[in-house]
Amino acid sequence: MDFQHSPAVWAEHPTLAAGTVFVVGVDARADVGQRVERFAAVARDRLAGGTESDLPEIQAWRRTFTRMGLKPTQYRCAAEALLRRFRKEGALPRIHPLIDLCNAVSLAYAVPIAAFDVTRVDGGLEVRHARGDEVYLTFAGETEHPEPGEVIFADAGGRAHARRWSNRQSGHSAVRDSTTEVLIVAEALHETAADDVAELTGVLVEELGRAWPVKPDSALLSAASPRFSYEVRR
Repeated sequence: MDFQHSPAVWAEHPTLAAGTVFVVGVDARADVGQRVERFAAVARDRLAGGTESDLPEIQAWRRTFTRMGLKPTQYRCAAEALLRRFRKEGALPRIHPLIDLCNAVSLAYAVPIAAFDVTRVDGGLEVRHARGDEVYLTFAGETEHPEPGEVIFADAGGRAHARRWSNRQSGHSAVRDSTTEVLIVAEALHETAADDVAELTGVLVEELGRAWPVKPDSALLSAASPRFSYEVRR
């Protein structure tokens, strides 16, 4: 299977940097508590002098959402939503060790990170503009259709696995206790996005290898090298 952004997305967002990690062999039993707290401490330090909206990583997503016709205070990228909740509540709820780890890294870097159970994806994923007939399943079990032109994560079967780009992930391919094969995607648009995403991707690979007996595959994507291929085992 392949993960990629469409040529149109790269053309419209030339500062985009993306990192991908594919991992086989995760489970819900790993203890990532200390690792989560280490990244949370970084986020606390970054938020000590202001709010998440002051961070350049979040400002870049807000500008992008505005250009896409979305109100940035109504539709927040996933990293901003996590940071906002973290700032108000002091911690994030524990969901699954892999999700907890990805959320903590997202907090520390202020970069949206999505994690997909790839056994629930039909024929790979492409970040592209929606036609409007794609099917999106919410976490509440409701079915929606993206607006035409909306940036989505779409599979070959016409299912949208995320809406409004980095705003809302689908419940259909969410990581659950039975998940063993996961594609992780990090995306950023700020001035130093390429360097920061490269560092973040390396950190994720390292942390996954410490939490589980796995050897993840990873890649950094660009307009010149837009595709990451991975093999689903089941």
